[in-house]
Amino acid sequence: MSVVVGVFFAILFFVLIMASIALHEMGHLIPAKIFGVRVPKYFIGFGKTLWSRKFGETEYGVKAIPLGGFVQLLGMYPPARPGTKSWIGRVADDARSTEYDSITEADNGRLFHQKPVWQRIIVMLGGISMNIFLAFLIFLSINVFHGTYQSTLEVDRVSDCIIPAERAVRECEPSDPPTPALEAGARVGDLLVSFNGVPLTSWEQMGDLIRDNRGDQARVVVERDGQRVDLTPTRTVVTSVVDRLDPTKTVEAGFFGVGPTSELVRGGVSDTLAQMWEMTRMSLIAIAEFPVRIYNVAADLVTGQPRDLNSPISIIGASRVAGELSVAEQIPTADRVASWMSLLGSVNLFVGLLNVVPLVPLDGGHVAGAIYEWIRRGFNKLRGRPDPGAVDTARMFPVVYLVGGFLLIGGAILIIADIITPISLF
Repeated sequence: MSVVVGVFFAILFFVLIMASIALHEMGHLIPAKIFGVRVPKYFIGFGKTLWSRKFGETEYGVKAIPLGGFVQLLGMYPPARPGTKSWIGRVADDARSTEYDSITEADNGRLFHQKPVWQRIIVMLGGISMNIFLAFLIFLSINVFHGTYQSTLEVDRVSDCIIPAERAVRECEPSDPPTPALEAGARVGDLLVSFNGVPLTSWEQMGDLIRDNRGDQARVVVERDGQRVDLTPTRTVVTSVVDRLDPTKTVEAGFFGVGPTSELVRGGVSDTLAQMWEMTRMSLIAIAEFPVRIYNVAADLVTGQPRDLNSPISIIGASRVAGELSVAEQIPTADRVASWMSLLGSVNLFVGLLNVVPLVPLDGGHVAGAIYEWIRRGFNKLRGRPDPGAVDTARMFPVVYLVGGFLLIGGAILIIADIITPISLF
């Protein structure tokens, strides 16, 4: 029965991701129509058309490969200019030719490139904004109705020994030295009060102080049985710890050897924004390292090495994780629901941030082109020069092929890896 339930929730997760993609494209469609851009097509998926229906001047439909979607904004690229063309110009003309075959005189003034820069930016940011807004609503709902687990200053565990972060076996060995916390006399149930004279207000602050202390003296005060106790002065040790923003890396930092208890805390808008900002910082690092991480997944797949649990996953892998999470009976039902929804919110946030990258065919690339056009026109106006016209973003089609090819190959690698060596939470 659990297998059936897991498959059901994996499929449901996949469907909701596709719904998120549909809303992403709707984020482009709605402002485009408001600004009078002609929108011939709105489709979810790629490849062969499974179903379509025309409403007004727009054909809405679903295609066979459910791994994305698109909105056709007529006149994305300005018309070709006469004259001898370089190879880039010829590529650009080939790209725009298929579109301009369907443009008529009646479309004059309704083409995307003819619209003011600010309108084009709003249209292209609409999809990004939709995904980020969906992520915000999901995380806010979790915070309001369930809450998130947050670390407190109460000690939940005292590590017996210092285990190198890169070692797979997470058990003490005879050669492992005792932790500073054990030597200092820390106990489970202690409430951390101060570190080297600095009053503590959060576990995150305590962690930062320990990391920055490196190998220097550590004087810790705790509250135990209602009394303040000065622990035996000791020294934190410099060891490899997992980087907070990039869990695929380790950094050298101070280590003490205590772990916090967690409590379920409900929050509101400000808490949600703070959490999303931290996730955004982590996501931006992941996006910057995306090509390297894809390569590492491919290398591990070819060589048969164990897959890094922090490696990127495809929509197939995310759906599989969602299905596994839904039947994890060791986790309370409410926590499972919250974690399941949190995964959905994380995917939406990542998709939104990925589209910010200023490279076509991503939304950020078109925004960058519009901003460049605005700057160029303003510069020419200040110098009394004629309007240079719209920037020919069709000349960026070699970049489209490069970026699109990478995303296609990278996506295929992740899907294969998620089938052959899937990431498992338990």
